[in-house]
Amino acid sequence: MIELHLRGRVQDGRRVELESFLVEAIPFYEEPGGIRVRVLWDVNDSHRFIEVIEYADQDTHDRDQQRVGNDERMRHYLERWRSLLDGPPVVETYRVG
Repeated sequence: MIELHLRGRVQDGRRVELESFLVEAIPFYEEPGGIRVRVLWDVNDSHRFIEVIEYADQDTHDRDQQRVGNDERMRHYLERWRSLLDGPPVVETYRVG
C-alpha cells in the first residue's frame, strides 16, 4: 500500500467551505477504485489538517498520478482545493509495510 499525506492549513474562516468541497471531491478522487481518502483535523489548531490518500498498490498510485497530470476534471478540483489553503501543502509519500 502507498499512502500520500497532504499536510495543509485552510485559510481563516474557510474550514466549512473546505469541508463542503471535500464532500464533493472525495467520491471523484476515489472513483477509479483502490483509493481511499480521509481527512484528519488537528485537535489543537482547527485550521490544520492532513489529507490521507491510501492507494491499494503501486500501480493504483501511478495511475492516479497520471490522472492528476492529465485529467481536466482532476486539475479543476485541485485548483479549487489549493484556493482554500493558506499556503502550499506539504506532500509526503509513504510505503506501508
